[in-house]
Amino acid sequence: MINGIWLGLIVIGVVVAIFTGNVQAVTDASINFANTAVEIAIGLIGIMTLWLGIMAIAEKAGLIKGLAKGLSPIMKRLFPDVPADHPAMGAMIMNIAANILGLGNAATPFGLKAMEELDTLNEHKGVATNAMVMFLAINTSSVTLLPATVIGLRAAAGSANATEVIGPVILATTISTVSAIILAKLFGKMKRYRIENYIEKSESESVEG
Repeated sequence: MINGIWLGLIVIGVVVAIFTGNVQAVTDASINFANTAVEIAIGLIGIMTLWLGIMAIAEKAGLIKGLAKGLSPIMKRLFPDVPADHPAMGAMIMNIAANILGLGNAATPFGLKAMEELDTLNEHKGVATNAMVMFLAINTSSVTLLPATVIGLRAAAGSANATEVIGPVILATTISTVSAIILAKLFGKMKRYRIENYIEKSESESVEG
């Protein structure tokens, strides 16, 4: 789907350039921004190495495990359908803790593992459970205390104060996470979005078909 969208945008851009006589401008822009992308990527190497190193030290020092322990009571309330001792709970806690610290590389495998384990509790394979939806909502909107990637991009772009976004990012991600949790809980209680309703509709369509 994404590949199709990008292909469509490129084709539309080329067609418009041909009809407006701006083919050379499109070519020049493509080359210039390709160079810009390389410059930004190279500039990111140093700052990302620094932040990822700091985060790795924090992980080795047990900071993530400490956050995970602190999140346990909250997780039990957010995911009442998931047993406290289930592997999915541990994977979700580690994913959220890693995201809070900006450890995107460490968070991804935990997220995949969490979804895999949550699926073992799913009685209707192929249909997301409330726990899956809630985890995805939290994972997508995750509160971030140290936005290492954004800081790295700002530093690579020549920002005079690359870390000044930390406050706004904490505020924005807190609001987004709270909103995501509220909406996930709200929609989860609505009949039209409940998994039972989806199953009933699917069975009815199968019978009619």
